[in-house]
Formats: sequence, structure tokens, C-alpha cells
Amino acid sequence: MFGIVRPCTHRLTDGLRAEWMAHLCGLCLALRADHGQFARVVTNYDGLIVSVLTEAQTGRTADGRRTAGPCPLRAMRTAPVARGEGARLAAAVSLVLASAKVRDHVADRDGLLARRPVAAAARRVALSWDRAGARTGRELGFDTAVLVDAVDRQPGVEALAGPGTPLLSVTEPTETATAAAFAHTAVLAGRPGNTDPLAEAGRLFGRLAHLLDAVEDREADAASGAWNPLTATGTSLEEARRLADDAVHGIRLALRDAEFVDDSLLHVLLVHELRQSVNRAFSTTTCGHQGHGAQPPQGAPYGGRNGGAPGPYGGGDPSGGGPGGPGGPGGLPPQFGDGGPQRPKPRGFGAGCAVFTGLFCTCKICCASEYEGPWSRKKREGCCHKCDCNCNCDCPDCCCPCDGC
Repeated sequence: MFGIVRPCTHRLTDGLRAEWMAHLCGLCLALRADHGQFARVVTNYDGLIVSVLTEAQTGRTADGRRTAGPCPLRAMRTAPVARGEGARLAAAVSLVLASAKVRDHVADRDGLLARRPVAAAARRVALSWDRAGARTGRELGFDTAVLVDAVDRQPGVEALAGPGTPLLSVTEPTETATAAAFAHTAVLAGRPGNTDPLAEAGRLFGRLAHLLDAVEDREADAASGAWNPLTATGTSLEEARRLADDAVHGIRLALRDAEFVDDSLLHVLLVHELRQSVNRAFSTTTCGHQGHGAQPPQGAPYGGRNGGAPGPYGGGDPSGGGPGGPGGPGGLPPQFGDGGPQRPKPRGFGAGCAVFTGLFCTCKICCASEYEGPWSRKKREGCCHKCDCNCNCDCPDCCCPCDGC
């Protein structure tokens, strides 16, 4: 549930690291304030982008921060945290989408949810989250029904998908939901001119999130027989990479068409970190931002070509260099064959929440060399365990601190 934008703290300056944590903690505390302690379990990295987007358009105000009390995840230190409409919108969106996830687990009878009493309790939790998210949405002028509708349509879209079905028809519900959330930040910020470009950025962000999730789960889904959009539609990894690169480039162009007061953190998250997310999903070891005139590695199927309009969101080839094709250096390993490793059975919602709480409170999600995903049980690395900070940025006056560390 943490999302695709997981920045390594080594790639953020001290100021941006503090701002990123302010929005993450702000989302967590907004969930607690509006919806109770248990709602904090749906805190996620992608959700905080809604808060970052809002503040990037309004600028940081005196009322936009408050000092939060000590927290174990901050080594019992106080810290400034974001507050206001952006954080509340992020909380409402996260809550509604999490409730849909719970309903999906109940429908699939995962783990403990196969038992009727547990499933009934989970349904009540999902219903209360739906109502709470909708209530906060109404207070902010945002109709969360568009999110619920998109999630409800997803199973039907997947049921109709088969070999030859365009992959983008499967990602459409996710695109619609994220486009609505991104666009409403312009309404909250009082910048109606930003609505269309941010809706486009949100649409492409939703597409990218769906694609990367499908790529990362491809082998595990093949081993367990679970449905995967790439396998179901017969989409190759090369085509998925092309679509992902196009989405990253499209987000960059859409952001260039919007007006911001201070987009330093937003630029790092939605330009640099999205490129890192694509490289991570496709096991690409080189950074997508090649410097002007830089040569791609030999044999790199997505090697760099630079050029185009200058500016923080302009120019540059969307397809960053680096080996990543199937079977190539650094590429995805082959699928599990007969007799190969078997994926552990995913945990149910309740058990996953308990494991998540333990991982979160012991900081293993951030610092562990390897841990087991609370719900999927897939092996994961702590987001700050290993820095892959090799960004040679081609953005003029960019805040990216990476200089080959």
C-alpha cells in the first residue's frame, strides 16, 4: 500500500527531506484527526502527492504547518507537519481507495477473510471508511463517487480482457480515479487553469502505477495462477516499458503546462522519482536522466537521446538508458517453472494490518535489508536500505542533489 513513489532519503536535500516527511506525517495525522486512529493504517506514499500538489500551487503558508508531538517513527522527536485542505483531500482519497481494497480482499476470500465473522467485520470497516471519506470529500467539494465507481468497474474490465485487448483499456479505471484527485487540487488551490494539465498528469500517474504493479507482480502471479494484466492481454515487457516511459514523459510535459508557486518537491517526486520507479520495476540499473550528449550503455534497449525544449519539465528523451529487457543484463529473470519457488499464500486483511503495524513501528519498512510484505508476503527491500542515487540530471536549476554519490 505504500505506492510507487518511494524516494531514497539520500536523493533528497535536507530541506526537501523535511518537506516530504511533513506531508507524509500530515497525511497520517489528517487520517487520525478526521477518521480515528485505525484509519492511519492506510497512510501511503502515493497519497501524499495530493498534499504536495496542493501546496505547490498555493505556496507554503503560515497556517500550512503545525508542530506535531513526538512519534516513534521520528525517534520520538517533534516535527513540523503539513495540514489543511491538501492533507485532508489526500486522507479522503487514501481512505476510499483502501476501503475498495478491503472489499476486494473480502470478495476473494483471502486468508482470514474466508471466515464469515472476519469478513463481516472487514465489510463494516470498509463501509465506515467509505462514508468517512465521502464526508470529508463533500466538505472539500470533491465527490468520492468517481473513485468508488472506478474501483467497482475494474473487475468487469478485467473479466473482459484477453489476448489482444489493449492494455490501456485495463488501466482506464485507475487513470480516471487519479485524474479526478489530481485535478481537484487545482480547485482547492484556486487555480482553475491548472485543472486540465493536472488531470492529464493524474491520468498518466494512474496508468504508470497500474503498469508498474503489473510488472512487479508478473512472476509471482504466474507462479500462483493469479490474474495479471500483462499476461492476460499478451503484452510484452518491451511494450509495457514503452508505455511506462511515455507516461513519465507525459507527466513531465503536463506539469510544465501548469502554474506553481514552488514545485521543488513536486518536481523531484513526479519527475526524478517516477523515473527511478520505472527503473526499479524493470530492474534497470542506470538512471533515466542522461546528461546532454551522454551515451547510453551498449545494448541498452531504452538508451538515451536528449534534446527538446528546455525547462524543468521540457526536453529529454522519455526513455532512459539502461539494460532492462527480458533475458538481458539486469533484466527480469524468467518466470518460475514447474517445481520452482512457490509464492507464500497472501495474508488476509486483518493479519496483514497486524504485520504492517509491526514493520512500521520497528522501522523495518525503511531500514531493513529485506522484509516480507505485510499482505502480499513478497520479499521487499527497505526503501532507504540501499541508495541507487546515480541521477545525472539534465534539468536546469534542478534541486536534485545527486552528483554521482
